[in-house]
Amino acid sequence: MSDFSLESDELTFYREHGYLVRRDVFSTEEVERLRRSVETAVRKAFDQTRDGQTYILDGKRFVDIGHMTVQFEHSPGSETIRVIEPVQHLHPELDDLVADKRIVSPVRSILGGHISIWTNKLNLKRGREGSGFGWHQDSPYWIHNCDHVDRLPNVYLAFDDATEANGCLKVIDRSHHRGCLPGTADGSQLGGFFTEPNCFSEEDAVSLALTAGSIALFDAHTIHGSSPNHTDEARRAIVMTYQPANFPMLKTGVIRNINL
Repeated sequence: MSDFSLESDELTFYREHGYLVRRDVFSTEEVERLRRSVETAVRKAFDQTRDGQTYILDGKRFVDIGHMTVQFEHSPGSETIRVIEPVQHLHPELDDLVADKRIVSPVRSILGGHISIWTNKLNLKRGREGSGFGWHQDSPYWIHNCDHVDRLPNVYLAFDDATEANGCLKVIDRSHHRGCLPGTADGSQLGGFFTEPNCFSEEDAVSLALTAGSIALFDAHTIHGSSPNHTDEARRAIVMTYQPANFPMLKTGVIRNINL
């Protein structure tokens, strides 16, 4: 595994289950440096929201700043950022991270060739205030923006230890085999992006408890979600999504090929 490509058994597991974990990929020192980069990026994003376009969906506040979207926590009047997408442009270390061979090589094993960036986002689940995210697939968000939604693998990198208590990522085992599933029809603005509960069983859920510096790869069709953070500590992570080479990014339209 010197080039960090997936071993045959890892690739088989990923194909069958729709996810794969690799533990302690980044060192403690690297993770600490990345945490500082994350917090610098968050401050930059927050400052930019003053000049952005604010809108409310289902009572939740979003701000668009150019090609970047910032989501705030759900509690009324909260000034705590929940999600930033895309995020790599806010700090050079985050920009370098999306091209790190420890991230890129496993993705190339999955896609079988050269790759480019589709999108990336920072998930900031702050202590006590960090909200959960309902069961959903990524593919229904993206299917209207590309013709290759089956080829958009995600890589989740944990910046903090992720546990059941602080709302670790959970996946529905083997759910990716069914492709794009229907969303809920509850009449809300965002409901259609959450997977219809009758399409899966929560008994198939797997909690991905990860140490900081570990990664989880998961398919765009894999149903996933998380619970709120009930601890005092943050559960920060970045999710980087890739695609075959020479396709533009989701929000910016820029082509960012990754060359190793």
